[in-house]
Amino acid sequence: MPDSAILKFKDPQEYQKAVQGVDLQVTVTAGGGFDAVLTRVKMDRIWMQRARLSLPSVTYSATRKDRSMVFLQFEPDQAPIMHSGKEVLPSEIVCYPLGSDHHYRTSASYHCGGMSLPPDDLARFGEMFTGTELTAPNTIRMLRPSPPVLSRLLQMHKAAGDLGATAPDILLHPEVSRSMEHALARALVTCLTDPDTQERPHSNRLRLAVMRRFEELLDSQPDTPLYVADICAGTGVSERTLRLHCQENLGMSPHRYLWLRRMNMVRRVLSNAESNNKTVTEIANDYGFAELGRFAVSYRRLFGESPSTTLRRPV
Repeated sequence: MPDSAILKFKDPQEYQKAVQGVDLQVTVTAGGGFDAVLTRVKMDRIWMQRARLSLPSVTYSATRKDRSMVFLQFEPDQAPIMHSGKEVLPSEIVCYPLGSDHHYRTSASYHCGGMSLPPDDLARFGEMFTGTELTAPNTIRMLRPSPPVLSRLLQMHKAAGDLGATAPDILLHPEVSRSMEHALARALVTCLTDPDTQERPHSNRLRLAVMRRFEELLDSQPDTPLYVADICAGTGVSERTLRLHCQENLGMSPHRYLWLRRMNMVRRVLSNAESNNKTVTEIANDYGFAELGRFAVSYRRLFGESPSTTLRRPV
């Protein structure tokens, strides 16, 4: 059944759990308060969403094996997003293999989103609109459609999001939802098949494999503060190799990324500290922060409030 929602978040961990069709791990990389607004619209076959985020971040994204996904940007003048070490402009779209994973990072606030559908429906829509079955790519594809073609897709995506935000009851009507879904599908298929669409090669398979092992190791120990030596041992690469891959994909050293991860872990525990009755000092020490004064300054700079404020906030 068609559905839509407008959701607002102050916590990146709550935001990442609400994004549909993909598993996210969002690591904020700059100071200030985090704000995110997520618009979700779910039709029979196509799921789409639009997100505004206030702070730059590094996001690790793992797509589902049963949905073909396309990534879009919505502000023509926003700073380019670095996607698996490649700059992606707002005039480009990214198509993912089924069940793939990747990092993307931003240097400022941004407005992005995407849409997904089952691969059988992608093939069916391709046959319906162009006479050719479309399949999910085997590798990440970075495409630059012609401006009129991309503009049509972005317009339809915005129209669906606006309808979900301002008139969700209308979107629940089966014929309205079906019409909107077909218009979105046609616009997407045109972007993927138009002869004027240009493609840039993306050949980072080896580095993507290293970063996949990196994130799998982190995911296997979600509450453990890991360090670079642990990561090198777990991934089977040297510190130099890990540093090169992290710099390309994350825009920072592995030391910095792991430090940010530990800071975010502390924030999560502080936000739910009523259940364990620990103090700020105890929680900071649990995640490897021995110097409380330096930790408190860094925490405020990163999250826009003191750790004690996070601890006192009602759950």
